[in-house]
Amino acid sequence: MSATENRAIRSVCIVGGGSAGWLTAGLIAARHGPDLAVTLVESVSRGTIGVGEGTWPTMRNTLRKIGIGETDFMRFCHASFKQGAKFARWRTGAADDFYYHPLVLPEGFPDLDLAPYWNAQAAAPGNGVPSFSDAVCFQEALCEQSLAPKLMTSPEYAGVANYAYHLDAVKLGELLARHCVDTLGVTHIDDEIVDVTLAENGDVAAVVGKRNGPIAADLYVDCTGFAARLLGEALGVPFIDRSDVLFIDRAMAVQLPVEEDSPIASHTISTAQKHGWIWDIGLPTRRGIGYVWSTRHAGADRVEEELAAYVGPGFAKLTPREIPIRSGHRELFWKNNVVAVGLAAGFLEPLEASALVLIELSADYIATSMPATRGAMDFVARRFNTMTRYRWDRIIEFLKLHYILSEREDTAFWRDNRDPATIPQDLQDQLALWRDNPPGEHDFASAHEMFPAASYQYVLYGMGFRTRPRAGQLAQRDAAEDAFTRTAAMKRKLTGMMPTNRALLGKLAQHRFPTL
Repeated sequence: MSATENRAIRSVCIVGGGSAGWLTAGLIAARHGPDLAVTLVESVSRGTIGVGEGTWPTMRNTLRKIGIGETDFMRFCHASFKQGAKFARWRTGAADDFYYHPLVLPEGFPDLDLAPYWNAQAAAPGNGVPSFSDAVCFQEALCEQSLAPKLMTSPEYAGVANYAYHLDAVKLGELLARHCVDTLGVTHIDDEIVDVTLAENGDVAAVVGKRNGPIAADLYVDCTGFAARLLGEALGVPFIDRSDVLFIDRAMAVQLPVEEDSPIASHTISTAQKHGWIWDIGLPTRRGIGYVWSTRHAGADRVEEELAAYVGPGFAKLTPREIPIRSGHRELFWKNNVVAVGLAAGFLEPLEASALVLIELSADYIATSMPATRGAMDFVARRFNTMTRYRWDRIIEFLKLHYILSEREDTAFWRDNRDPATIPQDLQDQLALWRDNPPGEHDFASAHEMFPAASYQYVLYGMGFRTRPRAGQLAQRDAAEDAFTRTAAMKRKLTGMMPTNRALLGKLAQHRFPTL
């Protein structure tokens, strides 16, 4: 083994801040402590894009690992509770067309699969069966009444129902930065990177700051956003464009102030439009609203008209911000001694809030699988690349699923999304199988799955897809009926006892959640 391969990994330099940089710094520093020097260099004056106002439930464990309490996090980041997503007008475009993708699994899942029994009920003529998500779990009922997933007496990061967060992404970066520097010992350098020098073996030898000169480390994490200054520019890793599958390539975003006593939705609202869809995320002081669309199908003027109609009279006082979306990812995510996290690795439309969770998963892998030597790094990188590419492919397929099930015919955007040439073959094959067998754990056998079978069931059956029930799938009728009954009882119980999202956040401003 050469001297280079045998060199111990003693330092990490994260280039770029924001959520990606500081989450990575926090997870690495919290796990390795003083044994590994962690430096984050960023140009503070440049600011951050601030994308990603919605998280997955994984954020609760991530913050716990870093050592940030839930009360402090929610207060500082103006956070609210998220219990899933409501998809409106995606199937037909009608005003009463909606379904939920909740964060609670169906009752009894996966040991008991209620999908065949619900499909059998839905197939019966004249049967007013409830929606799939409403029939198999209680969370849709909580969301419809803007109720919270926990009580003031619930311990930090624990709840009655599974939950995630809506938050101010810029404030999250600020909170993480303060905690990483003050508590975890991360070195913060405010500087603009003007050059990257390479070693003979192709590694990055140093990043060069405008004021600080060369900054050397054993491992570099590229969090430089869309520019991908290290992995893309310096190491030449190409970008793989996935716009042939996902057409969205632009967002127009606004922030709408709200009254102090207005309801706060306990879920993300995604409302389909003629040329894309609108996100609507409720925080205590504002609603983050944005229209994502395909510029191949509509211009910004037409989109702004639809966005203004959705927001209402208050739109005239707002300043819309356009954000480019380049759907795709790097061919490799870790090359030599550089690994990309966040926008430097890639980006997709925010339909299922995958941006922050991909940061969490990547940062956690780097922290837990930190190679001891440069020689071990290449093996760790190969595993990371295989795992991460699998995750991107599955996310792309799941996002596409929402579009191809739509029955909308009003614009070319919706019609073009159903073109078989734009649908990954694996997804087409799965849909054919799901006509006779509901999505199950056997369909998603990897340890790196992004969405469980239940998530596919929520979207499929919410969008009107039906699986033909077969006798062999209906052998547990009594157990299924008990599960439906338990779900109905739980809905009655929780809707009668849970506070509203607004009420709980109001109490949180004065009191703290108990700590375990």
